[in-house]
Amino acid sequence: MEDKYLQDISDIKNMMNKSSQFISLSGLAGIMAGAYALIGAYIAHKLIQNNNNYIITLESTTFKLILLTAFVVLFLSITTASLLTFKKAKKEGETVWNATTKRLLTNFLIPLVTGGIFGLLLLRNGSYGLIAPVTLIFYGLSCVNASKYTFRDVRYLGITIIILGLISTELSGYALEFWALGFGICHIIYGSMMYFKYDRN
Repeated sequence: MEDKYLQDISDIKNMMNKSSQFISLSGLAGIMAGAYALIGAYIAHKLIQNNNNYIITLESTTFKLILLTAFVVLFLSITTASLLTFKKAKKEGETVWNATTKRLLTNFLIPLVTGGIFGLLLLRNGSYGLIAPVTLIFYGLSCVNASKYTFRDVRYLGITIIILGLISTELSGYALEFWALGFGICHIIYGSMMYFKYDRN
């Protein structure tokens, strides 16, 4: 009888966790996002390296190609994450779009959109050296802010990326390297951890 009560308590606890946390987040999506970011960083590095004028302005072809690369990386990351999340949710019999998902997205997007606007203002004012640190810091804040509605590992990912953003502010000459480390390597590491910890079970 006591074992039955303990099992009932465990089932209730699991139901509460499922209702308050978005558990369909795919670790594989993080790995893929990291791979896309590394490819994008490599392309950006080559574009900068092959720039004959050595000066990159908002009107330059090099800047426009770098911006296009960033948007392609973002599009691929979002598309892959969406497809893998829907696939995982369907496999586990979970509903993707619910109140928890809305709270997760809201908490994630507020710092992210703020950082994006701040980054555009920095671009307009010619503060190019702060773009990479700002994107890292605000993305990290987005992860931390949204982590209470999903796996706790996302919180540690966010804190790691915030730290990298702060360090890259001081070492502004290595902005692209820190960007690749934060969005690329960190996503692959944490995505792999989440994949083996949650997805494979």
